Amino acid sequence: MLSIEQLKHLFPDWEAGLYEAVLEHAELKEANAGKILLKKGQNIKSAMLVVEGTIKLYQEDEDGGEYFMYHLNPGEACAVTLVCNYHHEQSQVLAKAITDIKFLAIPVTYMEKWLNEFKSWHHFVIKTYRSRYEELLKTIHEVAFKNMDERLEFYIKKQVDQFGITVKLTHQDIANDLNTSREVISRLLKKMEQNGWIKMNRNAFDWIKK
Repeated sequence: MLSIEQLKHLFPDWEAGLYEAVLEHAELKEANAGKILLKKGQNIKSAMLVVEGTIKLYQEDEDGGEYFMYHLNPGEACAVTLVCNYHHEQSQVLAKAITDIKFLAIPVTYMEKWLNEFKSWHHFVIKTYRSRYEELLKTIHEVAFKNMDERLEFYIKKQVDQFGITVKLTHQDIANDLNTSREVISRLLKKMEQNGWIKMNRNAFDWIKK
């Protein structure tokens, strides 16, 4: 299990009693890269707080298509599991480990108790809701008001912010995340390369646009 010092580093705004409660009742879990952590329609019994690694969240349509929403990093919580826990609903998203990860699983009974007992937990939940809502607004804006080349640029910049200038994704990976075809992505990436925005490598490319 984690130490209080590790928890304080990850979640610096919590109060002392909350750290102790998490250490006592939360379960530290691990998952390998590629592991599906949450499926659409799944009943949620615990909240998920990231300790190490990166989780990727997708929205799924009725035909099985996926659209990338946002990443979760150490010190962040999955707002979807918070919502599902408090309202006892089913998940509407897919969550997958992009790297090997560790996360804290907090049972719903303690989450509800802590909401009333710890002011810092209440603030943490509200902050999580707000940050994810803002992230979703950006994504909705890109989908609703931008064409595909602008959406692709927005997507690549998010990947660069998360993992660095070298984007290690196949054209098909990107197409899946943007719910389009590989041919469209290949054509747009070729155009970006011709414009000097990216430098193509084997199974990856570097973002060089200023």
